Parts: sequence; C-alpha cells; structure tokens
Amino acid sequence: MTAPAPSASHPRFKRSIRPFLFVIAFYLLTLLAIGLLQALSDSFALGSVATGVISQWITLTSVVVATYVMLRRVEKLPWSVVGLDLPAAAPPILVKGAALGLLTIGIPSLILLAAGQLRILPGVPGSSLAKAGESVVFLLPAAFFEELFVRGYAFSVIRRMSGWKMALIITSVVFGLLHAANPGANASSILAVTVAGFFLGAVLLATGSLYAAGAAHFAWNWVMMGALHTPVSGLQTVNPDYTVVDAGPDWLTGGPWGPESGLLAVVAMFAVLFYLYGRHLRRMEPRA
Repeated sequence: MTAPAPSASHPRFKRSIRPFLFVIAFYLLTLLAIGLLQALSDSFALGSVATGVISQWITLTSVVVATYVMLRRVEKLPWSVVGLDLPAAAPPILVKGAALGLLTIGIPSLILLAAGQLRILPGVPGSSLAKAGESVVFLLPAAFFEELFVRGYAFSVIRRMSGWKMALIITSVVFGLLHAANPGANASSILAVTVAGFFLGAVLLATGSLYAAGAAHFAWNWVMMGALHTPVSGLQTVNPDYTVVDAGPDWLTGGPWGPESGLLAVVAMFAVLFYLYGRHLRRMEPRA
C-alpha cells in the first residue's frame, strides 16, 4: 500500500510551501518598493545609475524583510537557522569567505592573463579607482540579495526537510537557471553558474554563515568588475583606464560572459568544493 498524499493541514505540506510563500512575499514587497522608487525618480529626476543602485538596495531590503517574516514571525526560528546570527558575522569568517571568492576567480584570471588568453586594452577616459568604488556600491547589495534569495530561507527549509545535499543541489540548479536571461547566456555559462551555486553553497555549509557566502559572492564579482574590468555573468559595463578582453577560445576564457564561465574558473571551483567537502562537509555525513 502507498502512503496517502499529505493534506493541506499536514506539517510537511505546510513546510514544503513555505519557500513559495517566501518568494511571493519578496515579490510583493519589491513591487511596492519599486513603485515608490519610480514615483521618486519622476519627482526628483534621478539618473539611471542612481536608480539602478537604489533598485539593488531595494531588492536586498525586500528579501531581508521577507526572510524576517517567514523565519521569525511565521516559524519563530532563530537567525542561526539561515546563518545570519551574530557569531556568523565574525570578522575571521567574513575574511575567509571573501578570500575564497577572490582567490577562486582571481587565480584563474591571472593565469589566463599570463598565458595571453586574456588581454589588457585601453579603456575609456576616466578613473579606475572610482570604478572600483562604484562597483562596491552596486555589487554588495546584489551579491547579498542573491545569497539571501537562493541560499537563505528557502535553502534552510529544503535542508530541514530533505538534508543539506538536496538543498545544495536544488538551490544550485535554481541559481544557474536564474541567470538564463542574462546577455549571452548559453548552456555552458548556465552550467558554470550552477557550479558556482555549489561553490557558494559549500561556503555557507562549511562556515555556517550566510554572511561568508555573501562575502565570497561579492569578492568574486568585484574582482571581475572592479579590478579586471571584465563582464560579470554577461553584463557589460563602461571600463575607464583599461579593459580586459578575451583573446582565446571561449571555452577557456568564458568569452563575452566573462572568465567565470571559462574552464579554469570551473576547475578552480571544483578544487575548492573538494577542499571544503574533505575539510568540513564530510563531517556532516551520517555515520553508519
């Protein structure tokens, strides 16, 4: 005999729909906030850059509020369930996360530059230091938004229902698919971003800190946009002083998508995954 399907009042059913309620709450909050931003933009003639930056902070605020509602008000669980408690924000943990993000994309990119597969060309007039600072303002909320949206509350629900491996698999696939609409996206770039999802999820699991995963995500993107002046997930930006372009095959350099979808970056992510699994995640396996 087969077990009956869980009813709407069944605890497992209630828990399974909570990630969807979280997404709905986020989108409702975002639509409301973006509407207010549009009104302000029309009233105060905000520029496109200012509007874009404010939009990033709005989406981050919306996902924080949605997380608070579902985690603290609905489930009445502590912030530690999603890795957002105070100890998870300890400076050594943040530094470790940022270092993992910086080195995992930085080393492959430097190798490609040394081998002539990436090439430095003159950029438009302007200040590269100003570009680096502007990148922080834009990329910081974007990185932490994506971590909260994909590996925050929804990740914790799946983990409590089906274990950390299933949470890692599902959220990594979703993370890859969420980038399918980016400029120049194709099967290889989506696969690379999916691997990045596993990489960032492993950082979260190994450190117990969503802040660390956010720091890794931010550092990764800043190296490409703020330091190397390359595309980030297919998104092109204006690059003052210099720009880095691919001079080799797309499968190696990432082509117009940026170095993160190239073979060396994927290999580096797998190397970190194996390290984190052997050092931390293996201890989470149930013992026979």
